[in-house]
Amino acid sequence: MLMFFTRKCAAIFKTNSIVRRYCLNGDRLRILFFGTDTFSLPSLKLIHNNVKTEGKVQALEVVTSFKAAKNPVKHYCLAEGILSHDWNVFSASTNTSFNLGVVVSFGHLIPESIINTFSRGMINVHASLLPQFRGAAPIVHAIASGAARTGISIMRIKPKRFDVGEILLQSTVHITPDMVMPQLHDQLAEKGAVCLMQCIGNLDHHYRYSIPQDDLEATYAPKIGQNFAEIHWKGQTALQIYNLYRSLYSLRPLTTLFEGELVKLVKIRYDYNQAKFSNDHAHEGAGCIVYFKNTKKLMVRCHGGCFIEIVHLSIGNKKVCTGQDFYNGYLSKVDTSRRFFGM
Repeated sequence: MLMFFTRKCAAIFKTNSIVRRYCLNGDRLRILFFGTDTFSLPSLKLIHNNVKTEGKVQALEVVTSFKAAKNPVKHYCLAEGILSHDWNVFSASTNTSFNLGVVVSFGHLIPESIINTFSRGMINVHASLLPQFRGAAPIVHAIASGAARTGISIMRIKPKRFDVGEILLQSTVHITPDMVMPQLHDQLAEKGAVCLMQCIGNLDHHYRYSIPQDDLEATYAPKIGQNFAEIHWKGQTALQIYNLYRSLYSLRPLTTLFEGELVKLVKIRYDYNQAKFSNDHAHEGAGCIVYFKNTKKLMVRCHGGCFIEIVHLSIGNKKVCTGQDFYNGYLSKVDTSRRFFGM
């Protein structure tokens, strides 16, 4: 009798364990991840780690672009054995088992037919405090605008338009005066991954308390065009030019013209305490190039009176040179009336 009772209890316990496991699995997320670049990687890695540790995420596969040879997301998937799909041939019929879509720096508008396949919806990690800086280049535009802060927004994906969905979570990042784009990029990528996992861990709560965006407060951060790097000496202050330089750091150099030849400003500096120096040279016009032999500094006067220092530059197809080399090889050979940059 005791043996029968023990076996019966064991059977009930086993049945309850199976039911409990089933319920837990039913509550877990099966994520299809959409991403293409280094900003995507921290988020992908945290989700993958959650799968490996049997956390909230039960399954993970990736959609990315197979065209780019240096696609870091594709390489990570290959190294870690994560099944990946080529976006160029991906369709709604491909998603038969995933209940949540996660988009991080993907660069493509997701069709409504694909969005509708996810029973838990689609969420996106965006590198700004939406509705500010909607668009493809929020990090660049935040620095270029001189913003003192930006951040991360986790939002719902909506069909037909980028970056307009309800906000689930936001977190602020401060932009220090000399911070350059790669530094802010990496900081936001890491914070975005942490915020994403916070949302994934309590998705229903964040959906319940999500906040619609106010379109009247929206600003935009479109894709960077080639002319974005051009300096307009008569219309941009020294600080604006320095902010532009910081925003494009490691992407492309600022450009201008000297004697009709293209000049690339590879490295520049800005002195935040230069008011007295600027007043001492108030007679120089915007774009005027001044070389100081005692300090060996090449300076350019900007709109508003302040200067930037040019540390490294190149002219035409020549190799990169110092400000001193530029003075000896080019500037010293032209009359002072022609010592101007212009665009």
